[in-house]
Amino acid sequence: MKCVIVAAGQGTRIRSLAASKPLAPVKGVPLIEHVVRGAAAGGATEFVVVTGYRAEGVESFLAGLAGRTGIPIETVHNHAWQRPNGLSVLAAAGCLNDDFLLMMSDHLFDPQIVMRMLAAPRGKGTLILASDYGIDNSLIDLDDATKVATDGGGRILRIGKTLPDYDAIDTGIFLASPTLFTAIGDAIEAGGSGSLSEGVQRLADEGRASTLDIGKLWWLDVDDAPAHALAERSLPDF
Repeated sequence: MKCVIVAAGQGTRIRSLAASKPLAPVKGVPLIEHVVRGAAAGGATEFVVVTGYRAEGVESFLAGLAGRTGIPIETVHNHAWQRPNGLSVLAAAGCLNDDFLLMMSDHLFDPQIVMRMLAAPRGKGTLILASDYGIDNSLIDLDDATKVATDGGGRILRIGKTLPDYDAIDTGIFLASPTLFTAIGDAIEAGGSGSLSEGVQRLADEGRASTLDIGKLWWLDVDDAPAHALAERSLPDF
């Protein structure tokens, strides 16, 4: 199972801690290494990391990580890294022809989330989004989180940061197929900005996107200094 990790953005809100967000250390280990090791522990076997801002440093670190761990890590560069994150997902399309995991370089998580996703039943061409239904989770920044509205049975109806009504939070961990690339491309052609959420929404509109309830499993989006401090205090020893 290949795993795509988006590591292309500038990370301006964490710049005081690291020049490159994927390399920001949490408990002495760069974020991107936590993500790779967590995904591998959950069942990922190969990695495609999409770089952008300060790509050289991230790619050099990943080459060393692959050498130290024996984990296959390929990098692709998104030259449009200043645009929304769906363009980074599209940059990895040439490396994939089957189902794949998709995650962000700044989302830390319990590897059991990945294990559960890989064990979940799924239909051809569908997408599963690991979702936190505990919207009162103290680790979640609701002002910044991507919200998910479902039909009550796990099917995604709507997704976005500004949803007024929702019952779950997007953890940034997906199990997808190449149909996601088509959906993002179609959204762009229809006038969209190129965000990942727009692609997921198109799959949802077709009835091909659902959630996996992560229950009480731990995860955290480390996108600013307060979240980084929270990660330093609360990251479990998985």
